[in-house]
Amino acid sequence: MSALLQVSNLSLTLPMADGRRLPVLADIGFSLGRGERLGIVGESGSGKTMLALALIGLEPETAGLSGSIRFDDRELLGLPEYERARLRGRRIAMIFQEPMSALNPAMPIGAQIAEGPLRIGLWRRSEARARAIALLERVRLPEAARRADAYAHQLSGGQRQRVMIAMALAQSPDLLIADEPTTALDATLRDDMLDLVAGLVEEEGMSLLLVSHDLRAVARASDRVLVLYAGTRFEDGPTADVLGAPLNPYTRALIAALPRRPDVVGRPGPRPRLAAIDGQIPALGDLPTGCRFADRCACRIGACTPREPDWRELAGRGVRCIRAVPAGTSA
Repeated sequence: MSALLQVSNLSLTLPMADGRRLPVLADIGFSLGRGERLGIVGESGSGKTMLALALIGLEPETAGLSGSIRFDDRELLGLPEYERARLRGRRIAMIFQEPMSALNPAMPIGAQIAEGPLRIGLWRRSEARARAIALLERVRLPEAARRADAYAHQLSGGQRQRVMIAMALAQSPDLLIADEPTTALDATLRDDMLDLVAGLVEEEGMSLLLVSHDLRAVARASDRVLVLYAGTRFEDGPTADVLGAPLNPYTRALIAALPRRPDVVGRPGPRPRLAAIDGQIPALGDLPTGCRFADRCACRIGACTPREPDWRELAGRGVRCIRAVPAGTSA
């Protein structure tokens, strides 16, 4: 499978009031093949959304970026903004976490869907309304023709999310980034929305990057998983392997904290006791010297604290932990 997106040694910093730079992301790397679905998971504050924004060129203006983001074998870091803007929507689209904030409250949703394709000449103005309605029907928005003239505040949260998906599909992108697309939805709607996104991605032959704190969502809709913690990567590999036999203690702790363990084939198994991860994710301006998870990790030893573990390949996967060992062996 050829790589559509290749990220290497990506770091992102933001200025602090005392003149220092806040290390929001550090040593991020992964590849995403054409037609592949990658889930990015981690607690709030792990850097998931900032990574997604950096990939699409919407990071804060004061951010400092280093490393490499290659899309379709083209380096994106350092490109002029007008060139990055050409890629947004047309080749890389994003479903934002808060549709009410992302949608224009003063423009009917049908007009918002058509705005991008009209601007680049992909649609003719005479056909724009019909094509916008067709997209709303495709994302299963009830009474699509009537709601094309509605405004965002007149729709429910689930309906607004469907509008965001329709907008993302309007220009037939190669890569769809979905940032917490099911956060505000109830359990039934979450599964329906995930199935909708996964189905559309498969129909269009798109690649999907699903950003979520919900391991169930990732288990349901991804081929591979990248686990982030405190701004860096902790584990990477096929979804079934990572969720079925995690190498990193942090990944194991995330799975243990679920009321019922996710099963990648859709059959959750029983989990009688709800476990918790002690402590809190460290502040990015006050990261520990060694492993970023050491203070919360039940597996820590003295060697975990002098220096941060290197990222290494192990059993066909990637992991950042000195104690990680293949399944069936002991540390």
